[in-house]
Amino acid sequence: MPGENLTRHEAQERRAVIDTQSYEVSLDLTKGPEVFGSRSVVRFSAAPGGSTFIDLIAREVREISLNGEQIDPNEAFRDSRIALNGLQTENVLIVDADCLYTNTGEGLHRFVDPVDDEVYLYSQFEVPDSRRMFAVFEQPDLKATFQFTVTAPARWTVVSNSPTPEPILHDEGDTATWGFEPTPRISSYITALIAGPYESTFSELTSASGRIIPLGVYGRRSLWEHLDADYIFDKTREGFAYYESKFGVPYPFAKYDQLFVPEFNAGAMENAGAVTFTETYVFRSKVTDAVKERRVVTILHELAHMWFGDLVTMKWWNDLWLNESFAEWASTIATAEATEWSQAWTTFAAMEKTWAYRQDQLPSTHPIVAEINDLEDVQVNFDGITYAKGGSVLKQLAAWVGIDAFFAGVSQYFRKHAWGNTELGDLLTELESTSGRELSTWARKWLETAGVNTLAPVIAEDTAGTITRFAVTQTAPADYPTIRPHRLGIGFYNLDGDALVRTHHVEVDVDGDRTEIPALQGLQRPDMVLLNDKDLAYAKIRLDDRSLATAIEHLSDISDPLARSLVWGAAWDQTRDAESAASDYIDLVLGNIGRETESTTVRTTLSQLLLAASSYVAPADRTAAREKVADGLWALAQQAESGSDSQLQLVTAFANTLVTAEHAGIVGRLRSGEETLPGLEIDADLSWTLLVGLAAAGATDAAAIDAALVNDNTSKGAEFAAQARAALPDAEAKRLAWASLIDNADLPNTIVRSTALGFVHPSSVNVLGEYIEKYFDMLVPIWEGRTYQIADYLIVGLYPRSLASVELRDATRAWLSSNQEAAPALRRLVHENLADVERALAAQSRDAED
Repeated sequence: MPGENLTRHEAQERRAVIDTQSYEVSLDLTKGPEVFGSRSVVRFSAAPGGSTFIDLIAREVREISLNGEQIDPNEAFRDSRIALNGLQTENVLIVDADCLYTNTGEGLHRFVDPVDDEVYLYSQFEVPDSRRMFAVFEQPDLKATFQFTVTAPARWTVVSNSPTPEPILHDEGDTATWGFEPTPRISSYITALIAGPYESTFSELTSASGRIIPLGVYGRRSLWEHLDADYIFDKTREGFAYYESKFGVPYPFAKYDQLFVPEFNAGAMENAGAVTFTETYVFRSKVTDAVKERRVVTILHELAHMWFGDLVTMKWWNDLWLNESFAEWASTIATAEATEWSQAWTTFAAMEKTWAYRQDQLPSTHPIVAEINDLEDVQVNFDGITYAKGGSVLKQLAAWVGIDAFFAGVSQYFRKHAWGNTELGDLLTELESTSGRELSTWARKWLETAGVNTLAPVIAEDTAGTITRFAVTQTAPADYPTIRPHRLGIGFYNLDGDALVRTHHVEVDVDGDRTEIPALQGLQRPDMVLLNDKDLAYAKIRLDDRSLATAIEHLSDISDPLARSLVWGAAWDQTRDAESAASDYIDLVLGNIGRETESTTVRTTLSQLLLAASSYVAPADRTAAREKVADGLWALAQQAESGSDSQLQLVTAFANTLVTAEHAGIVGRLRSGEETLPGLEIDADLSWTLLVGLAAAGATDAAAIDAALVNDNTSKGAEFAAQARAALPDAEAKRLAWASLIDNADLPNTIVRSTALGFVHPSSVNVLGEYIEKYFDMLVPIWEGRTYQIADYLIVGLYPRSLASVELRDATRAWLSSNQEAAPALRRLVHENLADVERALAAQSRDAED
């Protein structure tokens, strides 16, 4: 938003002028439903006589005092900044203001539980939103101690980064004040406040340092019965033991609380010692193993951040990957090696790397170490490059230098830079020291350039089937022509009865356009050759013709789940790249997905199946393809094991792609109980999922949705209801959904997200065409008038990509052409939307050839 941005240059200038010591922040949460009182006492040093500014977003600023001198708020406070002039060597700034609660998941979010009307608060500050709660120098390299004092209803629980103290009661016990101890020196974006009538339970563990670390798990009262805290404690202990052993540095904070909070935008947030999680991880209904495993990975991801990001923090957001890529990699290896989810790298290949490959082929792709000019740049950079590609490249780096040397370098990095700020070179210095490898060339090719390479085998054999030559070719896209070094495995697979099993494996270094692999000469050519076996490298792979034929015929017979995931990924890459027909991909999935054992592989593949049927198949064949997919999914669901994970996923996918009245009838009878599948329980969430599917198919109405909400008057029920209403395919339902999102700004974040999701359902393509012009008309006003998170939900979520048409492509190109001066971050989002449509059109053209 205008006036709320901060450039990297401004941050560097400010850091050159000042250094922060401490904040004393007093918050009054008893002032009603709109505002809270915020008083900050900030101590900082500065160049004498210098000028700077402090950040604050507030409804009203009552007092500004700098070194005892009063400053007129009307003159000094403008947009999101308070001007500070005439600085001394040591300064004390006091700012007293009223700040606004939000319902967008940014700043201090306020939620009212529809079940019992209880109020719950939580903070979310990354990237630039601690300034929505108190006056602060909002940049990661201005670390300080933070001491929070909070006045709130006495019956509430109040949690922050430091251990919760005993409250002091006021007003005959109705209100109380909690005075927290100062934190260590940390960045403002990882400070936290969570308050409300949260239920809680506690445990503890002994750190490697010998300290007793208190553990807490918190959740809303109305969901508390569903929160399996003992399991969360178990995974936390496993993570602590793993990280403290591998990192060689004990846990750095006084306690570790995990809080499950309502209407959360992300999966979780690494507030120091007070991690917040989405309530999606509170399972009130049956969930898939994919979701259960994802929760474990998220728990360990946030725990890894206590070292990567919280103890040692990047100087500026261009090194965000130092936080997120490391947490992504560390949480996956910890999940695989320290928990029961031993196939976590298969999950990583199926979900994270699929995300990374997609992101890396968008026009907005960027180096892992990205150029971040301002806050708007970093907001859109929480993407598949920063998380998933970065994590993949770190896996490659660990293989390149050796895992023991890698962990040793990481340990040195933590010890040297504890409580400080770093850049890329600081980490490479330590890894070079422990591994003996020169890494600047590696870093330049992997971290400072964009794009994904494609690896393919070249195989020659004699008449007896003996390999006479084996090489690996490497290509790069024209826009990003970097050829990189790869550490990768090559696997040979042969049929053994009903299984396709690995019979030989080598691990090699590949570099350049072509790398000869003499170690494979003289071996018998196998039924399938799999490049990047065991998934060490970050690259798209291609299968030779013989291997591809074997893989297609025997995909579900491959014994190793990670190898299957790689083959699934290669097949999808070729479909997305319009090298093979979407119709063939549909046949491949329907023929093999019923025997896939890995939940996340099933989840990812089914999502890709629905995209192929709705957008990648030639338009003339789309209805028939969607009907074929629905028929196939229902047949597979009926064949699935009773009560199995696959059964639940197949039924859910079927409900999302209803085409005929017969399909809708099946779902309607499942939901009502007239028809059953052995072991399938129609619990609250599945009932809603079925109703959303019926709504998208036009097989129910708003009255039925309202009745369902009466029976499940919860926040989750409200989200499903919003999605179902917006999914109704009639023109009036679409008009109401659009108006609720665009014509007012009152809806909370989760309802915005759910409404947008229903609005663009592929079943609505006959209605969405009339919203193309409206979509582009709303872009600039929404970007300038809403917070970043809401704008993102609307700009990405309402794009009618399921049309996948030339008309939509041309309209998108026209908007980009005529809005050259629009905010770069906004243009990036629109460019990414366009890329999806252009890829779909190319896939449609390829499919039409068959």
